[in-house]
Amino acid sequence: MPSEGLYERYINFYTDFAFKKFFGTPANKEFLISFLNALLNLEGEEEIRDVRHLNTEKLPIVESDRKAIYDVYCENNKGEKFIVEMQKASQINFIDRSLYYSSFPIQEQGEKGFIYKLDGSKKGWDYSLRKVYVIGILNFNLDDNPKHTEIVTHAKIRFDEYPDELYCDKLEFINVEMPKFKKTEEELDGMLDKWFFAMKNLYHLADRPKALRESVFKKLFNLAEIAKYQAPELLAYRDSLKDYRDYYNTIEYAEIRGRAEGIAEGIEKGEKIGIEKGKKQQAIEIARNFKKVGIDINIIAENTGLTLDEIAKL
Repeated sequence: MPSEGLYERYINFYTDFAFKKFFGTPANKEFLISFLNALLNLEGEEEIRDVRHLNTEKLPIVESDRKAIYDVYCENNKGEKFIVEMQKASQINFIDRSLYYSSFPIQEQGEKGFIYKLDGSKKGWDYSLRKVYVIGILNFNLDDNPKHTEIVTHAKIRFDEYPDELYCDKLEFINVEMPKFKKTEEELDGMLDKWFFAMKNLYHLADRPKALRESVFKKLFNLAEIAKYQAPELLAYRDSLKDYRDYYNTIEYAEIRGRAEGIAEGIEKGEKIGIEKGKKQQAIEIARNFKKVGIDINIIAENTGLTLDEIAKL
């Protein structure tokens, strides 16, 4: 885990404070537009010209069902929806969680009632949908497969029989595995590389790199400078940085404890049991820390996989 603190010049992009300041604030939407265009490789007429930030809390159809809370939720000038999440560490059922999150912007596109035409006839919704993107910026690797070397992966719905053909082009999952990005400033090639470099290295840079000469980065580095923050923002960043550190300390502790319990159980059997216990203990420790800082138990449940009853007993 990085040892950054308030002695650095710039804030840590991986903190909730920074991520929402850069990507979740309407006044700074040019950052999000630039990043999305680079990530999706959009140019010319295909470029995203504008985004509108939407309510990040999505309520279920049935009140008793679980809601979803996104880091960033927006739509572009074409009406396409974007869920953008910063994930600090691997979570239980991460892919299933992403799929569940995608269901809300799909369902909310359903139109109620009828459209009345000039001839007096009426027409109902024809199920036409706008595309939904679920984007995860991950500070971990999805798996340990050495063949999976791509930093950015795109998952879409395809035919088994015709893998080159899409069954549906209205849903796409994009994951960015940041640990795989290892380029130096001299190796940067294109806007996407520059965004990855800024995200990964912002907190320990002494100045804006020459390679990041575009105006969007000039504004980003200006906004990221800690010395310019007034007391309320400085306090908010300090709290967010503490949560970031606590999160990683909890995970490291759980991994160490899980390995120790696995060894005690025996070699082959112990490895299997230790991994499972480690995952469970990791979820428990994360939930306990989240409760200490007053995070809503529904959010804790979404991020740990624990039940509300299990969380209430911690």
